[in-house]
Amino acid sequence: MVTTSRQAAVTRAQGWALALSSLASFMVVLDLLVVATALNTIHRDLGASMGQLEWTVNAYTLAFAVLLMTAAAVGDRFGRRRVFAIGLGVFAAGSAACALAPGASALIAARTVQGAGAAMIMPLALALLNAAVPPQRRGWAMGIFGAVTALAAVVGPMLGGAITQGIAWQWIFWVNVPIGLLAIPLALRRLEESYGPRAPLDFPGLALVTSAALGLVWGLVRGSSAGWASPEVAGTLVAGGLLLVAFVGWELRTRAPMLPMRLFASRGFSAGNAAVFLWNASLTGAIFFMAQFQQVSLGQDPLGAGLRLLPWGAAPFLIAPWSGRLADRIGERPLVVSGLLLQAAGFAWIATVASPQVAYPALLAPMIISGTGIALALPALTKVVVSSVPAGDIGKATGVFSTMRQLGAAFGVAILAAVFAAAGSYASPATFSNGFAPATFAAAGLALAAALAALALGSRRNPAPAAPAELTPALPQARAGR
Repeated sequence: MVTTSRQAAVTRAQGWALALSSLASFMVVLDLLVVATALNTIHRDLGASMGQLEWTVNAYTLAFAVLLMTAAAVGDRFGRRRVFAIGLGVFAAGSAACALAPGASALIAARTVQGAGAAMIMPLALALLNAAVPPQRRGWAMGIFGAVTALAAVVGPMLGGAITQGIAWQWIFWVNVPIGLLAIPLALRRLEESYGPRAPLDFPGLALVTSAALGLVWGLVRGSSAGWASPEVAGTLVAGGLLLVAFVGWELRTRAPMLPMRLFASRGFSAGNAAVFLWNASLTGAIFFMAQFQQVSLGQDPLGAGLRLLPWGAAPFLIAPWSGRLADRIGERPLVVSGLLLQAAGFAWIATVASPQVAYPALLAPMIISGTGIALALPALTKVVVSSVPAGDIGKATGVFSTMRQLGAAFGVAILAAVFAAAGSYASPATFSNGFAPATFAAAGLALAAALAALALGSRRNPAPAAPAELTPALPQARAGR
Protein backbone atom coordinates (compact mmCIF):
# COMPACT_ATOMS: atom_id res chain seq x y z
CA MET A 1 0.00 0.00 0.00
CA VAL A 2 2.89 2.36 0.78
CA THR A 3 4.48 1.53 -2.57
CA THR A 4 1.25 2.28 -4.45
CA SER A 5 0.82 5.60 -2.67
CA ARG A 6 4.39 6.62 -3.35
CA GLN A 7 4.13 5.69 -7.02
CA ALA A 8 0.98 7.84 -7.30
CA ALA A 9 2.89 10.74 -5.76
CA VAL A 10 5.73 10.31 -8.26
CA THR A 11 3.25 10.24 -11.13
CA ARG A 12 1.63 13.46 -9.93
CA ALA A 13 5.03 15.13 -9.62
CA GLN A 14 5.95 14.10 -13.13
CA GLY A 15 2.59 15.32 -14.43
CA TRP A 16 2.98 18.74 -12.83
CA ALA A 17 6.55 19.06 -14.08
CA LEU A 18 5.45 18.17 -17.60
CA ALA A 19 2.38 20.44 -17.55
CA LEU A 20 4.15 23.51 -16.18
CA SER A 21 7.28 23.15 -18.29
CA SER A 22 5.20 22.63 -21.46
CA LEU A 23 2.97 25.61 -20.64
CA ALA A 24 6.01 27.81 -20.05
CA SER A 25 7.66 26.63 -23.28
CA PHE A 26 4.45 27.28 -25.24
CA MET A 27 4.25 30.82 -23.89
CA VAL A 28 7.92 31.60 -24.63
CA VAL A 29 7.99 30.15 -28.15
CA LEU A 30 4.63 31.70 -28.98
CA ASP A 31 5.98 35.16 -28.22
CA LEU A 32 8.87 34.61 -30.61
CA LEU A 33 6.35 34.54 -33.49
CA VAL A 34 2.99 35.95 -32.37
CA VAL A 35 4.12 39.54 -32.88
CA ALA A 36 4.98 38.96 -36.56
CA THR A 37 1.42 39.33 -37.86
CA ALA A 38 0.78 42.40 -35.68
CA LEU A 39 3.71 44.48 -36.99
CA ASN A 40 1.69 46.41 -39.59
CA THR A 41 -0.89 47.40 -36.97
CA ILE A 42 1.85 48.38 -34.48
CA HIS A 43 3.44 50.47 -37.23
CA ARG A 44 0.16 52.33 -37.75
CA ASP A 45 -0.81 52.76 -34.08
CA LEU A 46 2.59 53.73 -32.67
CA GLY A 47 4.08 55.41 -35.73
CA ALA A 48 7.00 53.00 -35.63
CA SER A 49 9.68 53.12 -38.30
CA MET A 50 10.77 50.00 -40.16
CA GLY A 51 13.93 49.88 -38.05
CA GLN A 52 11.86 50.05 -34.87
CA LEU A 53 9.58 47.26 -36.13
CA GLU A 54 12.65 45.13 -36.78
CA TRP A 55 13.87 45.70 -33.24
CA THR A 56 10.47 44.83 -31.83
CA VAL A 57 11.30 41.29 -32.96
CA ASN A 58 15.07 41.39 -32.51
CA ALA A 59 15.08 42.75 -28.95
CA TYR A 60 13.24 39.67 -27.72
CA THR A 61 15.44 37.26 -29.69
CA LEU A 62 18.65 38.98 -28.64
CA ALA A 63 17.92 39.07 -24.89
CA PHE A 64 16.61 35.50 -25.01
CA ALA A 65 19.66 34.02 -26.75
CA VAL A 66 22.28 36.04 -24.89
CA LEU A 67 21.09 35.27 -21.35
CA LEU A 68 20.28 31.54 -21.66
CA MET A 69 23.59 30.19 -20.40
CA THR A 70 23.73 32.71 -17.57
CA ALA A 71 20.19 31.84 -16.44
CA ALA A 72 20.99 28.11 -16.50
CA ALA A 73 24.11 28.66 -14.38
CA VAL A 74 22.24 30.84 -11.85
CA GLY A 75 19.48 28.21 -11.64
CA ASP A 76 22.02 25.48 -10.92
CA ARG A 77 23.50 27.55 -8.11
CA PHE A 78 20.42 29.08 -6.43
CA GLY A 79 17.68 26.60 -7.32
CA ARG A 80 16.07 25.85 -10.66
CA ARG A 81 12.50 26.11 -9.40
CA ARG A 82 13.20 29.47 -7.77
CA VAL A 83 14.80 31.00 -10.87
CA PHE A 84 12.07 29.48 -13.08
CA ALA A 85 9.38 31.18 -10.98
CA ILE A 86 11.28 34.49 -11.08
CA GLY A 87 11.51 34.13 -14.86
CA LEU A 88 7.74 33.69 -15.09
CA GLY A 89 7.29 36.91 -13.13
CA VAL A 90 9.77 38.82 -15.30
CA PHE A 91 8.07 37.52 -18.43
CA ALA A 92 4.60 38.52 -17.18
CA ALA A 93 5.86 41.98 -16.20
CA GLY A 94 7.51 42.44 -19.58
CA SER A 95 4.30 41.36 -21.33
CA ALA A 96 2.26 43.91 -19.39
CA ALA A 97 4.81 46.61 -20.24
CA CYS A 98 4.52 45.68 -23.94
CA ALA A 99 0.74 46.03 -23.83
CA LEU A 100 0.98 49.40 -22.08
CA ALA A 101 3.81 50.77 -24.23
CA PRO A 102 3.00 54.34 -25.35
CA GLY A 103 5.53 54.30 -28.18
CA ALA A 104 7.87 52.13 -30.20
CA SER A 105 10.92 52.73 -28.02
CA ALA A 106 9.04 51.66 -24.89
CA LEU A 107 7.78 48.58 -26.71
CA ILE A 108 11.33 47.60 -27.70
CA ALA A 109 12.52 48.02 -24.10
CA ALA A 110 9.62 45.91 -22.82
CA ARG A 111 10.36 43.21 -25.39
CA THR A 112 13.92 43.08 -24.03
CA VAL A 113 12.52 42.42 -20.55
CA GLN A 114 10.30 39.70 -22.03
CA GLY A 115 13.35 38.09 -23.64
CA ALA A 116 15.24 38.12 -20.34
CA GLY A 117 12.31 36.37 -18.66
CA ALA A 118 12.18 33.82 -21.48
CA ALA A 119 15.88 33.07 -21.00
CA MET A 120 15.20 32.27 -17.34
CA ILE A 121 12.22 30.07 -18.20
CA MET A 122 13.26 27.89 -21.10
CA PRO A 123 16.42 26.06 -19.94
CA LEU A 124 15.13 25.69 -16.39
CA ALA A 125 11.80 24.28 -17.60
CA LEU A 126 13.75 21.55 -19.39
CA ALA A 127 16.07 21.00 -16.42
CA LEU A 128 13.17 20.69 -13.96
CA LEU A 129 11.34 18.29 -16.27
CA ASN A 130 14.38 16.07 -16.75
CA ALA A 131 15.12 16.08 -13.03
CA ALA A 132 11.56 14.95 -12.25
CA VAL A 133 11.25 12.26 -14.93
CA PRO A 134 13.40 9.11 -14.76
CA PRO A 135 15.57 8.28 -17.80
CA GLN A 136 13.27 5.41 -18.82
CA ARG A 137 10.37 7.84 -19.39
CA ARG A 138 12.19 10.88 -20.77
CA GLY A 139 11.32 10.06 -24.37
CA TRP A 140 7.62 10.10 -23.49
CA ALA A 141 8.01 13.40 -21.61
CA MET A 142 10.10 15.00 -24.38
CA GLY A 143 7.50 13.90 -26.92
CA ILE A 144 4.72 15.80 -25.19
CA PHE A 145 7.00 18.76 -24.44
CA GLY A 146 8.12 18.84 -28.07
CA ALA A 147 4.55 18.60 -29.38
CA VAL A 148 3.45 21.61 -27.34
CA THR A 149 6.56 23.59 -28.34
CA ALA A 150 6.14 22.81 -32.04
CA LEU A 151 2.46 23.71 -31.87
CA ALA A 152 3.35 27.12 -30.43
CA ALA A 153 5.77 27.77 -33.29
CA VAL A 154 3.09 27.21 -35.91
CA VAL A 155 -0.01 28.72 -34.23
CA GLY A 156 1.91 31.87 -33.29
CA PRO A 157 1.30 33.72 -36.58
CA MET A 158 -2.33 32.55 -36.68
CA LEU A 159 -3.05 33.58 -33.09
CA GLY A 160 -1.34 36.91 -33.60
CA GLY A 161 -3.44 37.59 -36.68
CA ALA A 162 -6.68 36.53 -34.98
CA ILE A 163 -6.12 38.67 -31.88
CA THR A 164 -4.89 41.67 -33.85
CA GLN A 165 -7.83 41.61 -36.25
CA GLY A 166 -10.47 40.57 -33.71
CA ILE A 167 -9.51 42.59 -30.62
CA ALA A 168 -6.33 44.71 -30.56
CA TRP A 169 -2.61 44.06 -30.93
CA GLN A 170 -2.03 44.80 -27.22
CA TRP A 171 -3.90 41.61 -26.33
CA ILE A 172 -1.20 39.41 -27.84
CA PHE A 173 0.78 40.50 -24.78
CA TRP A 174 -2.02 40.77 -22.20
CA VAL A 175 -2.86 37.07 -22.54
CA ASN A 176 0.53 36.17 -21.07
CA VAL A 177 -0.02 38.06 -17.82
CA PRO A 178 -2.68 35.89 -16.10
CA ILE A 179 -1.01 32.71 -17.39
CA GLY A 180 2.36 33.72 -15.94
CA LEU A 181 0.90 34.89 -12.64
CA LEU A 182 -1.10 31.66 -12.25
CA ALA A 183 1.91 29.50 -13.08
CA ILE A 184 4.16 31.07 -10.41
CA PRO A 185 2.37 29.72 -7.29
CA LEU A 186 1.78 26.39 -9.03
CA ALA A 187 5.49 26.08 -9.79
CA LEU A 188 6.47 26.93 -6.22
CA ARG A 189 3.95 24.47 -4.75
CA ARG A 190 4.01 21.59 -7.23
CA LEU A 191 7.59 21.39 -8.55
CA GLU A 192 10.45 19.81 -6.64
CA GLU A 193 13.44 22.10 -6.18
CA SER A 194 16.65 20.89 -7.81
CA TYR A 195 20.21 22.16 -8.00
CA GLY A 196 23.35 21.62 -9.98
CA PRO A 197 26.72 21.12 -8.32
CA ARG A 198 27.13 23.70 -5.57
CA ALA A 199 30.18 25.33 -7.12
CA PRO A 200 30.84 29.08 -7.03
CA LEU A 201 29.54 31.05 -9.99
CA ASP A 202 32.02 31.30 -12.83
CA PHE A 203 31.81 35.07 -13.33
CA PRO A 204 34.53 35.33 -16.03
CA GLY A 205 32.86 32.48 -17.91
CA LEU A 206 29.44 34.13 -17.60
CA ALA A 207 30.83 37.43 -18.90
CA LEU A 208 32.65 35.78 -21.82
CA VAL A 209 29.76 33.58 -23.00
CA THR A 210 27.21 36.40 -22.64
CA SER A 211 29.42 38.78 -24.64
CA ALA A 212 30.11 36.11 -27.26
CA ALA A 213 26.39 35.38 -27.70
CA LEU A 214 25.64 39.10 -27.89
CA GLY A 215 28.19 39.61 -30.68
CA LEU A 216 27.09 36.58 -32.69
CA VAL A 217 23.33 37.17 -32.40
CA TRP A 218 23.65 40.92 -32.99
CA GLY A 219 25.61 40.28 -36.18
CA LEU A 220 23.12 37.68 -37.39
CA VAL A 221 19.98 39.73 -36.77
CA ARG A 222 21.52 42.88 -38.29
CA GLY A 223 23.16 41.21 -41.29
CA SER A 224 20.28 41.45 -43.75
CA SER A 225 19.47 45.10 -42.99
CA ALA A 226 22.91 46.61 -42.31
CA GLY A 227 24.82 44.50 -44.84
CA TRP A 228 27.07 41.52 -44.15
CA ALA A 229 30.20 43.46 -45.10
CA SER A 230 29.35 46.48 -42.94
CA PRO A 231 31.75 47.28 -40.08
CA GLU A 232 28.91 46.81 -37.56
CA VAL A 233 28.00 43.29 -38.67
CA ALA A 234 31.46 42.01 -39.54
CA GLY A 235 32.92 43.53 -36.38
CA THR A 236 30.33 42.04 -34.04
CA LEU A 237 30.55 38.59 -35.66
CA VAL A 238 34.35 38.54 -35.44
CA ALA A 239 34.26 39.83 -31.86
CA GLY A 240 31.65 37.22 -30.94
CA GLY A 241 33.78 34.44 -32.45
CA LEU A 242 36.93 35.59 -30.64
CA LEU A 243 35.08 35.86 -27.34
CA LEU A 244 33.71 32.35 -27.86
CA VAL A 245 37.27 31.04 -28.32
CA ALA A 246 38.30 32.92 -25.18
CA PHE A 247 35.36 31.37 -23.30
CA VAL A 248 36.42 27.85 -24.31
CA GLY A 249 40.00 28.58 -23.27
CA TRP A 250 38.85 29.89 -19.89
CA GLU A 251 36.55 26.95 -19.25
CA LEU A 252 39.41 24.53 -19.95
CA ARG A 253 41.59 26.23 -17.31
CA THR A 254 39.26 27.21 -14.49
CA ARG A 255 38.57 24.86 -11.59
CA ALA A 256 34.81 25.46 -11.50
CA PRO A 257 33.66 25.97 -15.11
CA MET A 258 30.07 26.95 -15.85
CA LEU A 259 30.26 24.65 -18.90
CA PRO A 260 32.68 21.75 -18.45
CA MET A 261 34.28 21.01 -21.82
CA ARG A 262 34.23 17.31 -20.93
CA LEU A 263 30.54 17.28 -21.87
CA PHE A 264 31.50 17.65 -25.52
CA ALA A 265 33.40 14.37 -25.36
CA SER A 266 29.96 12.72 -25.48
CA ARG A 267 28.89 12.08 -29.06
CA GLY A 268 25.26 12.46 -28.08
CA PHE A 269 25.84 15.88 -26.53
CA SER A 270 28.09 17.37 -29.22
CA ALA A 271 26.34 15.89 -32.28
CA GLY A 272 22.92 16.56 -30.77
CA ASN A 273 23.68 20.24 -30.23
CA ALA A 274 25.08 20.58 -33.76
CA ALA A 275 21.95 18.92 -35.16
CA VAL A 276 19.53 21.07 -33.16
CA PHE A 277 21.35 24.24 -34.28
CA LEU A 278 20.90 23.29 -37.95
CA TRP A 279 17.39 21.89 -37.38
CA ASN A 280 16.09 25.12 -35.85
CA ALA A 281 17.90 27.22 -38.45
CA SER A 282 15.98 25.30 -41.13
CA LEU A 283 12.60 25.39 -39.37
CA THR A 284 12.61 29.01 -38.15
CA GLY A 285 13.81 30.35 -41.48
CA ALA A 286 11.16 28.35 -43.36
CA ILE A 287 8.31 29.49 -41.07
CA PHE A 288 9.50 33.10 -41.32
CA PHE A 289 9.28 33.11 -45.12
CA MET A 290 6.31 30.77 -45.51
CA ALA A 291 4.09 33.12 -43.49
CA GLN A 292 5.11 35.99 -45.77
CA PHE A 293 4.73 33.90 -48.95
CA GLN A 294 1.12 33.24 -48.01
CA GLN A 295 0.50 37.01 -47.73
CA VAL A 296 2.73 38.60 -50.38
CA SER A 297 2.57 36.01 -53.17
CA LEU A 298 -0.77 34.33 -52.48
CA GLY A 299 -2.68 37.39 -51.23
CA GLN A 300 -3.85 36.08 -47.84
CA ASP A 301 -4.58 38.34 -44.87
CA PRO A 302 -2.60 37.72 -41.64
CA LEU A 303 -5.25 35.45 -40.13
CA GLY A 304 -5.69 33.49 -43.34
CA ALA A 305 -1.94 33.04 -43.65
CA GLY A 306 -1.69 31.78 -40.09
CA LEU A 307 -4.55 29.32 -40.59
CA ARG A 308 -2.84 27.90 -43.66
CA LEU A 309 0.24 27.12 -41.58
CA LEU A 310 -1.69 24.86 -39.22
CA PRO A 311 -0.84 21.60 -41.05
CA TRP A 312 2.75 22.16 -39.98
CA GLY A 313 1.65 22.17 -36.35
CA ALA A 314 -0.90 19.38 -36.58
CA ALA A 315 1.63 16.64 -37.31
CA PRO A 316 3.99 17.54 -34.43
CA PHE A 317 1.07 17.85 -32.02
CA LEU A 318 -0.30 14.43 -32.97
CA ILE A 319 2.89 12.48 -33.60
CA ALA A 320 5.52 13.86 -31.20
CA PRO A 321 4.20 12.09 -28.04
CA TRP A 322 4.24 8.79 -29.92
CA SER A 323 7.72 9.42 -31.34
CA GLY A 324 9.00 10.26 -27.87
CA ARG A 325 7.85 6.88 -26.57
CA LEU A 326 9.39 5.21 -29.61
CA ALA A 327 12.73 6.87 -28.83
CA ASP A 328 12.62 5.16 -25.43
CA ARG A 329 12.37 1.79 -27.21
CA ILE A 330 14.60 1.97 -30.29
CA GLY A 331 17.01 4.81 -29.51
CA GLU A 332 17.23 8.33 -30.83
CA ARG A 333 19.36 8.23 -33.99
CA PRO A 334 16.87 6.48 -36.33
CA LEU A 335 14.15 8.95 -35.43
CA VAL A 336 16.33 12.03 -35.65
CA VAL A 337 17.89 11.12 -39.01
CA SER A 338 14.62 10.01 -40.63
CA GLY A 339 12.77 13.05 -39.25
CA LEU A 340 15.35 15.49 -40.58
CA LEU A 341 15.33 13.81 -43.99
CA LEU A 342 11.53 14.16 -44.10
CA GLN A 343 11.85 17.82 -43.12
CA ALA A 344 14.39 18.38 -45.91
CA ALA A 345 12.19 16.57 -48.44
CA GLY A 346 9.09 18.58 -47.47
CA PHE A 347 10.89 21.92 -47.76
CA ALA A 348 12.44 20.96 -51.12
CA TRP A 349 8.96 20.01 -52.39
CA ILE A 350 7.52 23.37 -51.29
CA ALA A 351 10.38 25.19 -53.04
CA THR A 352 9.75 23.22 -56.24
CA VAL A 353 6.04 24.07 -56.53
CA ALA A 354 6.17 27.63 -55.13
CA SER A 355 4.73 30.32 -57.42
CA PRO A 356 2.08 33.06 -57.21
CA GLN A 357 -0.33 30.69 -58.98
CA VAL A 358 0.16 27.65 -56.74
CA ALA A 359 -3.05 26.31 -55.22
CA TYR A 360 -3.01 25.82 -51.48
CA PRO A 361 -3.83 22.06 -51.68
CA ALA A 362 -0.53 21.59 -53.56
CA LEU A 363 1.28 22.76 -50.42
CA LEU A 364 -0.56 20.49 -48.00
CA ALA A 365 1.33 17.25 -48.62
CA PRO A 366 4.84 18.75 -48.29
CA MET A 367 3.78 20.68 -45.19
CA ILE A 368 2.47 17.48 -43.57
CA ILE A 369 5.65 15.60 -44.55
CA SER A 370 7.93 18.26 -43.10
CA GLY A 371 5.72 18.52 -40.01
CA THR A 372 6.00 14.76 -39.52
CA GLY A 373 9.77 15.10 -39.73
CA ILE A 374 9.73 17.80 -37.06
CA ALA A 375 7.63 15.54 -34.82
CA LEU A 376 10.06 12.65 -35.17
CA ALA A 377 13.26 14.65 -34.71
CA LEU A 378 12.67 17.15 -31.91
CA PRO A 379 11.73 14.88 -28.96
CA ALA A 380 14.56 12.47 -29.73
CA LEU A 381 17.08 15.30 -30.13
CA THR A 382 16.07 16.82 -26.81
CA LYS A 383 16.25 13.45 -25.09
CA VAL A 384 19.66 12.46 -26.43
CA VAL A 385 21.31 15.72 -25.37
CA VAL A 386 20.04 15.75 -21.78
CA SER A 387 20.51 11.98 -21.37
CA SER A 388 24.16 12.18 -22.45
CA VAL A 389 25.30 13.99 -19.32
CA PRO A 390 25.40 13.13 -15.60
CA ALA A 391 22.39 14.16 -13.50
CA GLY A 392 24.31 17.06 -11.93
CA ASP A 393 25.01 18.56 -15.36
CA ILE A 394 21.40 18.57 -16.63
CA GLY A 395 21.06 22.31 -16.04
CA LYS A 396 24.23 23.05 -18.02
CA ALA A 397 23.15 20.69 -20.81
CA THR A 398 19.73 22.30 -21.18
CA GLY A 399 21.32 25.75 -21.15
CA VAL A 400 23.61 24.80 -24.03
CA PHE A 401 20.77 23.08 -25.89
CA SER A 402 18.46 26.10 -25.59
CA THR A 403 21.27 28.47 -26.60
CA MET A 404 22.08 26.42 -29.69
CA ARG A 405 18.40 26.43 -30.68
CA GLN A 406 18.18 30.22 -30.44
CA LEU A 407 21.49 30.79 -32.21
CA GLY A 408 20.25 28.42 -34.90
CA ALA A 409 17.03 30.40 -35.27
CA ALA A 410 18.92 33.67 -35.77
CA PHE A 411 21.36 31.96 -38.14
CA GLY A 412 18.58 30.39 -40.20
CA VAL A 413 16.62 33.62 -40.71
CA ALA A 414 19.85 35.44 -41.60
CA ILE A 415 20.97 32.82 -44.13
CA LEU A 416 17.57 32.47 -45.76
CA ALA A 417 17.18 36.28 -45.89
CA ALA A 418 20.51 36.56 -47.70
CA VAL A 419 19.47 33.88 -50.21
CA PHE A 420 16.09 35.55 -50.68
CA ALA A 421 17.64 38.99 -51.27
CA ALA A 422 19.98 37.61 -53.94
CA ALA A 423 17.09 36.27 -56.04
CA GLY A 424 13.92 38.15 -55.14
CA SER A 425 12.27 41.12 -53.47
CA TYR A 426 8.99 42.37 -52.00
CA ALA A 427 8.17 44.38 -55.13
CA SER A 428 5.50 41.99 -56.44
CA PRO A 429 4.04 38.52 -55.86
CA ALA A 430 6.26 37.15 -58.63
CA THR A 431 9.51 38.66 -57.36
CA PHE A 432 8.77 37.48 -53.83
CA SER A 433 8.18 33.96 -55.14
CA ASN A 434 11.47 34.19 -57.06
CA GLY A 435 13.29 34.69 -53.78
CA PHE A 436 11.13 32.38 -51.69
CA ALA A 437 11.90 29.26 -53.73
CA PRO A 438 15.72 29.36 -53.35
CA ALA A 439 15.38 30.41 -49.71
CA THR A 440 13.22 27.36 -49.02
CA PHE A 441 15.72 25.16 -50.87
CA ALA A 442 18.32 26.58 -48.47
CA ALA A 443 16.09 25.53 -45.56
CA ALA A 444 16.01 22.02 -47.04
CA GLY A 445 19.81 22.07 -47.25
CA LEU A 446 20.10 23.05 -43.59
CA ALA A 447 17.80 20.18 -42.61
CA LEU A 448 19.93 17.79 -44.68
CA ALA A 449 23.08 19.08 -42.95
CA ALA A 450 21.36 18.47 -39.60
CA ALA A 451 20.63 14.87 -40.65
CA LEU A 452 24.30 14.37 -41.51
CA ALA A 453 25.31 15.74 -38.10
CA ALA A 454 22.79 13.39 -36.45
CA LEU A 455 24.52 10.36 -38.00
CA ALA A 456 27.26 10.92 -35.41
CA LEU A 457 24.81 10.41 -32.53
CA GLY A 458 25.66 6.73 -32.33
CA SER A 459 23.20 3.89 -32.13
CA ARG A 460 21.90 2.88 -28.75
CA ARG A 461 18.75 1.29 -27.42
CA ASN A 462 17.46 2.41 -24.07
CA PRO A 463 16.88 -0.16 -21.36
CA ALA A 464 13.35 -1.35 -20.87
CA PRO A 465 11.33 0.82 -18.49
CA ALA A 466 11.76 -0.12 -14.88
CA ALA A 467 8.98 -1.64 -12.85
CA PRO A 468 6.90 0.91 -10.94
CA ALA A 469 8.63 0.25 -7.64
CA GLU A 470 12.00 0.91 -9.25
CA LEU A 471 10.94 4.32 -10.50
CA THR A 472 10.39 5.83 -7.08
CA PRO A 473 14.06 6.76 -6.40
CA ALA A 474 14.02 9.04 -9.46
CA LEU A 475 12.29 11.92 -7.71
CA PRO A 476 14.83 12.41 -4.93
CA GLN A 477 17.53 12.69 -7.62
CA ALA A 478 16.01 16.06 -8.47
CA ARG A 479 17.40 17.29 -5.14
CA ALA A 480 20.95 16.33 -5.88
CA GLY A 481 23.47 18.90 -4.82
CA ARG A 482 21.23 20.55 -2.27
